[in-house]
Amino acid sequence: MTESRIRRRSVRARRPLVLVVPALLGLAFLLVPLLGLLGRAPWASLPDRLFSTEVLTALRLSLVCATLATVVCLVLGIPLAWVLARGEVRGRGLLRALITVPLVLPPVVGGVALLLVLGRRGLVGQYLHDWFGVSLPFTTAGVVLAEAFVAMPFLVISVEGALRAADPRFEEAAATLGASRWLTFRRVTLPAVLPGVIAGSVLCWARALGEFGATITFAGNFPGETTTMPLAVYLALETDPDAAIVLSLVLLAVSVIVLVALRERWIRGVS
Repeated sequence: MTESRIRRRSVRARRPLVLVVPALLGLAFLLVPLLGLLGRAPWASLPDRLFSTEVLTALRLSLVCATLATVVCLVLGIPLAWVLARGEVRGRGLLRALITVPLVLPPVVGGVALLLVLGRRGLVGQYLHDWFGVSLPFTTAGVVLAEAFVAMPFLVISVEGALRAADPRFEEAAATLGASRWLTFRRVTLPAVLPGVIAGSVLCWARALGEFGATITFAGNFPGETTTMPLAVYLALETDPDAAIVLSLVLLAVSVIVLVALRERWIRGVS
């Protein structure tokens, strides 16, 4: 056994109790509620409840809206991440701070902001309604916009980090060979940061799937049109707790699947 291994074992053996006890309490604080959810689940009636019309409708709407919101975030977020990472613009620090505001902003406040801008009497929404007859609040499109608003920072941060970590010499080589900026981005830059794009997309999709506050504020709660899974959990909790538990289990399963899908990224991040 090498001296370094002996030293590491010695350090591990001297773990202070004052840190171990709070660590165990913190672990219990995070895991016990989830275990309680599993323990109270109506396993006997789970299949019937899982395939009920209400659950399937909410699940379908959630999956469709989260996917469309992720597409919106990809179309707008990747160029935004490129500007932050490679663009020579003034005030990038302030711009980055503004982009990450939805991460710390209460989702309900985000919904109110969207309503004030895109509502029928909003700064932009009034013209959409008067000129084109388009009304976004309290519609399925409103759900997509609300989810994209709160989820886009996850994609932008992930892609920006990947762009900063990518070697710019390949892009410079493509430029010297006569490739245009757009061709270089498509054929060189984007493939190089594809793992970051995928990871950001998964996180963005998961965040959109679990969005509640901005959705109920901007899009309302209309079954079959704007009632996503989180909203269905909230409604069922008042009238049918078992149905709320089943819906919560579905969202928990999705969260676990997301973590498993990103496990390689987490491992690389801590190694």
